[in-house]
Amino acid sequence: MMVGGWRPARVIETRTQTPSARSIRLEVPGWTGSDAGQHVDVRLTAEDGYQAVRSYSLGSYGPSTEVIELAVDEVPDGEVSPYLVRDVRIGDELEVKGPLGQFFVWRPDQELPERRGPVQLIAGGSGVVPLVAMIRAAQDAGAVESVRMLYSVRSPEDAIYRDEVVSAAAAGVDVRWVYTRSAPPDWEGTVGRVDADTLRDAVWPVEREPLVFVCGPTGFVEHAADTLVRLGHDPVRVRTERFGGR
Repeated sequence: MMVGGWRPARVIETRTQTPSARSIRLEVPGWTGSDAGQHVDVRLTAEDGYQAVRSYSLGSYGPSTEVIELAVDEVPDGEVSPYLVRDVRIGDELEVKGPLGQFFVWRPDQELPERRGPVQLIAGGSGVVPLVAMIRAAQDAGAVESVRMLYSVRSPEDAIYRDEVVSAAAAGVDVRWVYTRSAPPDWEGTVGRVDADTLRDAVWPVEREPLVFVCGPTGFVEHAADTLVRLGHDPVRVRTERFGGR
């Protein structure tokens, strides 16, 4: 039963993604579907009635399934993320509201002019979650050749959905990795932050007019978006999603 937009959600699966993150699948009766890139609000209620609400991106998408997927990275001293990463168990119940958000959304069959063109995904850390939903949508639509992804992580062990991103690359998505602290032993690139040269090399050329989605910590997103505009990308076609403490 939905009350005030909130729906009950039951945990049906959890999976460790990194030492500090895991994905959670929730069964949500009455869920009517979502577009790739949308998010939900999650509400936890303590025994004493105290409630905490946080927003989390959806790694899932689709028109009809009543199962949704989140991936949560633990924020030290956070109020909600440590519980979702360390403590929540199959059968536990919480509440969700959504889907939310219409701007940071990609639909492979969208015919609006502002949504046409190749798609560039740029992720920092757990900002990969809604972009994985977009990759899944592209794979289902047979549109992987129009999608590129740049994924920046501290180290290989910190990559959420790493196996799925690697599989997407094998299936035709052009995936570029950036390691900011440590790289795999066979890594031939540099180690450091995303800079103008990295973006110039990895992103679709300006003349292709790509639709760009950037998601991650606020500093990462602002730096990437500002750099893209300086490189000549139309700011109208650079869409951003920021997140902070959870």
